[in-house]
Amino acid sequence: MTTARFLRHTRYNPRIFHHERSAHSPAEETNFTSLVDNGPDIVRSGRRHGPGIIVLALIPITAFALGTWQVFRLGWKTELITKFEDRLIKPPLPLPPRIDPDAIKDFDYRKVFVAGRLRHDQEMLIGPRIHDGSNGYLVVTPLEREDGGSTVLINRGWIPKNKKGQADRPEGLPQGQVMIEGLLREPWKKNVFTPDNQPEKGQFYFPDVKQMADLAGCEAVWIEETMTPDLLKAYDREAKGIPVGRPAEVNLRNNHTQYIFTWSVNAPKILHLFLCLQCLSSFLLRYALSAATAVMLWIVVRKPPSEVTRRIRQNKSWR
Repeated sequence: MTTARFLRHTRYNPRIFHHERSAHSPAEETNFTSLVDNGPDIVRSGRRHGPGIIVLALIPITAFALGTWQVFRLGWKTELITKFEDRLIKPPLPLPPRIDPDAIKDFDYRKVFVAGRLRHDQEMLIGPRIHDGSNGYLVVTPLEREDGGSTVLINRGWIPKNKKGQADRPEGLPQGQVMIEGLLREPWKKNVFTPDNQPEKGQFYFPDVKQMADLAGCEAVWIEETMTPDLLKAYDREAKGIPVGRPAEVNLRNNHTQYIFTWSVNAPKILHLFLCLQCLSSFLLRYALSAATAVMLWIVVRKPPSEVTRRIRQNKSWR
């Protein structure tokens, strides 16, 4: 068949045209989706920050939060100290015959006076305690009231370690009726670093008022004897073994202003350090590949030629 006859045959052949019209097209399928209908997904590229960067970012935020928290703590502590100092300027009250332990918190740092007889046979020493750089003990003695009132615990003050025995301090053991003026205080709270008391051995490391009251058979009321601050008088009492009482003042620490300054100053510094580390990490990642490529190029250049290269060079040098 010649070319002209083949063209005429295919041009007018209805079977060929029917096959072309019935050819399969993907667009005719029911589940066909074009690129217009199915848009591209946005994929994040580049380096992702690791957990170390997240921790560094949290440090200045934490410092700012701690500084804000110390502001509230400062307001609370200042108000508490003001309330206690307002109680100190009031005249002392006589201690009632019976005291509700739950009401003591409303009279914390309140001046009181009480009369009675000190029970030296039930004396308890709390220590060691440091006073002006010297080691010693706090003397706690039950006071038995003769007017029908309950027996209470008196923190008489500090004595040096060498006056621990009662035989070494006879002047510090007053007999008969005594009048004591001091501060009515809430029971102390034990911290996690202080060991437990051992009352069966007579060893007390912190004033557990409830425990000591049960041991002495008295009411859980804690009074701290006070004295006017006098250096010469304090030295004389220390030498004689007479307990050195505390001054009538509020001894609560209020360092929250320092904490506010510390956290407020450190927060911008830590943030600046975080930004510097971010820039440094970006710089290192940016130029690390260039440095590695330069080192590899230097190794290739410095590598001695192979045997084939030397032969080629020798062949080229032959003229």
